[in-house]
Amino acid sequence: MRVFKEEQRFNQLWIILLLGIGMLVPLGLILGAYLKNQSSFTPIELVVTISIIVLASCIIFFFKLYTRIDEHGIHYKFFPFHLKYRSIAWNAIDEAYVRTYDALNEYGGWGFKGGALWKKSKGTAINVSGDKGIQLRLKNGKKLLIGTQKENDAKSILATYKTKIKAQDHG
Repeated sequence: MRVFKEEQRFNQLWIILLLGIGMLVPLGLILGAYLKNQSSFTPIELVVTISIIVLASCIIFFFKLYTRIDEHGIHYKFFPFHLKYRSIAWNAIDEAYVRTYDALNEYGGWGFKGGALWKKSKGTAINVSGDKGIQLRLKNGKKLLIGTQKENDAKSILATYKTKIKAQDHG
């Protein structure tokens, strides 16, 4: 039995820079107001406000995409949206392959995207970076793309279990 496992998180430099710069503006305004008039906030209110801004800016770094492919099917979890793995059995999959995609144009960006809010015909995408994904077309007509940074490993494991998808067509 072969198993593919992957864990991804948002750790791109451009995200870190964008969040850092985005945090500076509200922190600067709040600290500026406090320094001008120290009665505008109590020290506790100041610390709580700054903490909330920092935590809100850093929450994206708690997000993780877990992918597992094994003899039972394809399993994924996008924490904190999914606390347990979502599983798609091989017999529910019509087609599975690795492809290059355009996150912005096809799905509106990275994260948990697609569906009713964006180009419904493309289906749903769950991704954190890059432009490679495991494209699934399910027997119920739905489409799901799961981002991967391990393109070759994903292709290899899908080739290993391709007979499980094909066997369902004839069995």
